[in-house]
Amino acid sequence: MDYDPQELEARWRERWSESGRYEADPDADADDATFVTVPYPYPSGGMHIGHARTYTVPDVYARYRRQQGDNVLFPIAWHVTGTPIIGAVERLKKGEEKQLSVLKDTYNVSEDTLSDLETPMGWARYFIEEHYKKGMQSLGLSVDWRREFTTNDERYSKFIEWQYRTLRERGRLEKGLHPVKFCTNEEQPVTTHDLLEGEEAEFQEYTLVRFGWERDGESVVVPMATLRPETVHGVTNAYIDPEATYVVADVEGETWFVSEYAAAKLEYQAHDVEILETVEGSELVGQFVENPVTGDEVPVLPAGFVDADNATGVVMSVPAHSPDDYVALQEAKADTDYLESFGIDPADVDAIEPIPILDIDSEDDEYGEIPAKSAVENAGIESSDDPALEKATKDLYNKEFHAGRLKEFYGDYAGAIVEEVRDDYKADGIDAGQFDVMQEFSEEVVCRCGGDVVVAEQDTWFLSYDDPDWKQLAHDVADGLDAIPDNTRDEYHHTIDWLNGWPCIRNYGLGTRLPWDDQFVIEPLSDSTIYMAYYTIAHRLQDIPTEELTQDFFDTLFYGPEAADEADERALELRDEWDYWYPVDYRFSANDLITNHLTFYQFHHGELFDQAQWPQGIVIMGMGLLEGEKMSSSKGHVVLPGEAISEYGADTVRFFLLNSAEPWQDYDWRDDLVGSVHNQLERFWNRAQEIIADPGPEDRPELETIDRWLLSKLQDTVRDVTDAMDESETRSASQAAFYNFEEDLRWYRRRTDFDRPAAKWTLRTVLETRLRLLAPFVPFMTNELHEQLTGTPAEDAPWPEPDTEFDDETVELEERQVERLTEDIRDIIDVTDSDPETLRVYVAADWKRDVFETVVDQGDNVGAIMGQVMQDPDLREKGNAVNDLVQDLVSQTRGQDETTLHAQLELDEATTYERAADFLAREFDADVEVYVEDDDDIVDPADRASKAIPFRPAVHLE
Repeated sequence: MDYDPQELEARWRERWSESGRYEADPDADADDATFVTVPYPYPSGGMHIGHARTYTVPDVYARYRRQQGDNVLFPIAWHVTGTPIIGAVERLKKGEEKQLSVLKDTYNVSEDTLSDLETPMGWARYFIEEHYKKGMQSLGLSVDWRREFTTNDERYSKFIEWQYRTLRERGRLEKGLHPVKFCTNEEQPVTTHDLLEGEEAEFQEYTLVRFGWERDGESVVVPMATLRPETVHGVTNAYIDPEATYVVADVEGETWFVSEYAAAKLEYQAHDVEILETVEGSELVGQFVENPVTGDEVPVLPAGFVDADNATGVVMSVPAHSPDDYVALQEAKADTDYLESFGIDPADVDAIEPIPILDIDSEDDEYGEIPAKSAVENAGIESSDDPALEKATKDLYNKEFHAGRLKEFYGDYAGAIVEEVRDDYKADGIDAGQFDVMQEFSEEVVCRCGGDVVVAEQDTWFLSYDDPDWKQLAHDVADGLDAIPDNTRDEYHHTIDWLNGWPCIRNYGLGTRLPWDDQFVIEPLSDSTIYMAYYTIAHRLQDIPTEELTQDFFDTLFYGPEAADEADERALELRDEWDYWYPVDYRFSANDLITNHLTFYQFHHGELFDQAQWPQGIVIMGMGLLEGEKMSSSKGHVVLPGEAISEYGADTVRFFLLNSAEPWQDYDWRDDLVGSVHNQLERFWNRAQEIIADPGPEDRPELETIDRWLLSKLQDTVRDVTDAMDESETRSASQAAFYNFEEDLRWYRRRTDFDRPAAKWTLRTVLETRLRLLAPFVPFMTNELHEQLTGTPAEDAPWPEPDTEFDDETVELEERQVERLTEDIRDIIDVTDSDPETLRVYVAADWKRDVFETVVDQGDNVGAIMGQVMQDPDLREKGNAVNDLVQDLVSQTRGQDETTLHAQLELDEATTYERAADFLAREFDADVEVYVEDDDDIVDPADRASKAIPFRPAVHLE
């Protein structure tokens, strides 16, 4: 029977669908209940191969737990909350060329279907049904499809309304001014999921140093932003972009000079701003501004490198402590023509010297009196274009923060380390009216709609993640997690510590309206924190009228009959199902969701549910690449699962995705490697067909040593795969079950006669076990082959357990010796370029074996070993030969485990090689003779026998 994945996989998909194979209901007879989830997709576009891996990894674990006897729930739903789908629809209706190209060329949307996508839910439904759902079903995901929903469904919204009313009642929601990411195009707050660029951007609070300027007799504030307010004593000059647009504005009753964009950002940050005049930056060039702390007058120089859109658009220069500023000052001094074009005397600029404001505690004296100068010169930096400048700046900033002591003119702060006093120094400056503050992002942020995103102060409802008691609850949840990989637990704790209030509403978009103010919509990350609980009852809620899903109904469902005045019996029935499945055993999710969704998930479960319902485990997944580059739908750099499955088959796609990296590691889809996996699976199929056609006897015949060796290796493999699966190490598990064991089979095929009944029985036993081990990874092929072999699909057979009857360390050791001897002989033949007619193998003499026993007993303590062996008169007579042997054996045994060493003591080397003589004769087409070094009838024409030591026989080729 030839391997035809398309025909084979279509049959199994139909069987699964018709039988409802993966529809999970509470079952008291199951060993355990396992609940596995993965973030529901956001269908703003089509499913690509990166998504395929995201959803296949948890499917493998779900299938594994079913074979372990668990009743497993693996559901899926669709996240449509927010504005990305609305924005995509708008771009489609406008006929944007780029949007049309992505739809037609990347996702194969036909021309006559485009009109169906011109409503948000029409768009969502198309990609749900035609991409995600078809793709998941084609991959064979073992999903309970009865439980699917969208976050725009009325019943789901009732569930979210219950959640947010409950959080408000418990004081976890507050209203007030709060910094948010604000799209200037959509005129509403946005979150990570709404962003095209800057997903990792963080809020940064800049200190605005309020420099003063006399403009036409009027006092004007020229605020300059810095993250290092303590450096204000070292300011020597300022820079401005002379060609950018600036404004003179009334800000809270004061006159400020800032960039046009800065004025808009200040207004977003709850300042009263009135533009009085629009000017060019050149107006400030050549002017002097007063340092509010020192009273010094410093010049403002022109500089094209100033980004007028960043912070206030005017920057102060501290060349003693900023390598960037030091290089910029040197370049300004050198460009005399540029200075003169603005009426600036180059001699005045040339006279500017760096002002050191701190000393660095350092043992290596890496930095001198002017640290920035030392940093630049040490790195060989000659221009502001040198990429090494960024690192030099970062390194110096870090050093000064942790080890910089402020100089004497800092008064009460003199001698203090910057790290210890920066915040207090900043607060004092604000109180004194010398400083102000402004929020900015750590990098550029752009909305999916294309609009600029700024930090805005909004009067909004936000989740009070900064409440200490709520933080402690989240920490408790994180402590109880099985975090995979383990280092992610620290990342959860770190995120919990820095999270502040989270704005949870938007002005418009798809999703659930805020229950007490329906002009707002709950934003995407905030409505997706406990939806896993909804899965447990989603299919049964369909029988209950929407208007009857009240607060009391959900209180009863999740908190029991005492939570409502009149307990709804239907809610109590649903409570039984929720309680059966909850908590979530493992959530498989992306690494970039640690800093938002996955931590919110822990906050909300900690607050809303008892500890028994808190998440049990989270497995993190890495990013997918395509031919070495990041996948991009907008650039058409994606592979669609349907196309890959059509070419290679679903089992091949699954196996490559699972086998190329552990879940938390990045992986790279490469067509040539995927094709290779297909060929390997086809060879596996063909060999399985040979075994199925001639499976050998039902009852176990008498086994030879080589059969027992393979069966012993099989038990090792079962343990290795099981251990890896328990840790969600899908790559390690699939490697052990498939590739690693294939190496054992290759050796077995070289060593045995397949016509033997014992060999046929052994291969059939091995195949049956491996099919069960591989069933979670390649379910189509393994189910088919296992059914052909046994009458039962692999997924319906129990997960293999090691059969201790076949555990045999001695047999494995014997075979390892034969394999090592074979490799040694092959190396000798290759080096000598010989074609021997006779191979002679010499096993070490008994006295050498006695020394080996002493080495095993004493370990690597050469003195103790020699002290013991020299008590034997016969060994003492051998003198240096014993000493040399001990040295060799200590080196040989160092690092070996005790089990192996003691198994070697039981091994009869001569018998092992004699049993392998026929194999060696076939392998090398030569006569094979085995001798023990001190045999009376030994043939040793080259005097090789004396070179033998235990487990490293000497070899002679003739």
